[in-house]
Amino acid sequence: MPYFHQSVCISPQNSFPETDLSRIRESKNNWLEATEPDYPGIPAAVKRRMGKSVRMAVGASIPLLKKFPPPDGMVIATANGGMEDCIRFLNQIHEYKEGLLTPGSFVQSTSNAAAAQIAILTKNHNYNITHVHRGLAFENALLDVVMLLKENPQAGYLLGSTDEISAYNYNIDRIAGWFRDEPVLNTGLFEKPAKGTIAGEGAFMVWMNNERTAAQAEMMAVKTIHTVDPGLVLKTMEKFLSENLPSGETPDLVLTGENGDIRMAPYIDIVESYFNESVPVARFKHFCGEYCTASSFACWLAIQIVQCGFVPPLLIKKKGSRSSCKRILIYNNYRDIQHAFILISAVERV
Repeated sequence: MPYFHQSVCISPQNSFPETDLSRIRESKNNWLEATEPDYPGIPAAVKRRMGKSVRMAVGASIPLLKKFPPPDGMVIATANGGMEDCIRFLNQIHEYKEGLLTPGSFVQSTSNAAAAQIAILTKNHNYNITHVHRGLAFENALLDVVMLLKENPQAGYLLGSTDEISAYNYNIDRIAGWFRDEPVLNTGLFEKPAKGTIAGEGAFMVWMNNERTAAQAEMMAVKTIHTVDPGLVLKTMEKFLSENLPSGETPDLVLTGENGDIRMAPYIDIVESYFNESVPVARFKHFCGEYCTASSFACWLAIQIVQCGFVPPLLIKKKGSRSSCKRILIYNNYRDIQHAFILISAVERV
């Protein structure tokens, strides 16, 4: 059975190096930008050449790579990682008429730059892959690690994600209606539902293996689906839960990717309405914003919650009456068509 061990999350909130979710950091201009640390583990000369998504990924991975043995593989998820450097390089091509171009932006512009940079800095030549599947990138990376651990039960893997807000991509998505034109704070995101939401970014890293000892959470199952039919989402969830929970049992918490966009409401509503009043419901995107790998932030939250058994009040949508929080169902919806379910539980100590 795969287990999550130590994890690191760089996000718009106070998640690293210390975690404090009792307060929420507000968005600016409909952006929730990551609060970056000083990155003491990255050499200054190297850090200066890094794009933001690469910098966050490397910075989040260093504490884990210092604590654990060299991983048997690095599996990273992203969608827009390196996009800002890509645009910068394309602008240089135009500006200098394809003449003398600096290689830095080109090297940092590819999606696999984060995984490659981590491997180079740690001299790791093992399995190294980047999953780029838009709103299901993290879930596919997670599934990859689960499959690897079935094939290699004694191995350990670094699983992670990273995405940055690219001004170029943001403007395209805003014009397409995915982000709101009118100013809105993340603290008031759910008060006035409308089309669109706010942009976010962040990086997440976690060490995974099959060892129960010292694990922080258990990875129970993951399921993805492409559909625009809320009824099919419900049927998929029902089957997912029946296959992975004892008969008649439900999760102790449902953590959804509700983002204030009214187009996602039918899916969120049908998922929430499936559970009785005793099951608490929480949401996370007012903490991290919307981005392709935002479900990784939810995964980090779930790991924290099952460890302490406490749900930060600012996350709660419906309190419920459960006294414990040992099993968490994460439901995320990306742009009306990509849906994912992740089931995480507390570790049963023998």
